[in-house]
Amino acid sequence: MARVYRVEFEYPDGQVRCAPIRADEHVLDGARRAGLVLPSACEQGWDLACACRISVGEPLDQSDSRRYFAEDRDAGFALICTGRPRSDLRLLTHRTEEMRRNRDAHGLPAPRGTWGLR
Repeated sequence: MARVYRVEFEYPDGQVRCAPIRADEHVLDGARRAGLVLPSACEQGWDLACACRISVGEPLDQSDSRRYFAEDRDAGFALICTGRPRSDLRLLTHRTEEMRRNRDAHGLPAPRGTWGLR
């Protein structure tokens, strides 16, 4: 049986919701199972729509992501559609634009089709 982590999601309005997420599942899938509503689009770790920032905890296992860079990890960003937890976490949600700016600053690909997602 896979280990279960406590993941807290802090929304832009300050609301915090918690969900138990298994180590063998993507964070977004576990959050949905718990009834949380979070932004997403491609669900392949490509477009940044699901971007979060880790405020507490270890970086996610992003091995399923199609486009995730060391610079993303080093800045504390996660793509929850394809990231699996490796510790208890607190995630700041709705960080698409912030992650895009980080990628722009490093000359990395940053899809533009998700500007309107909130």
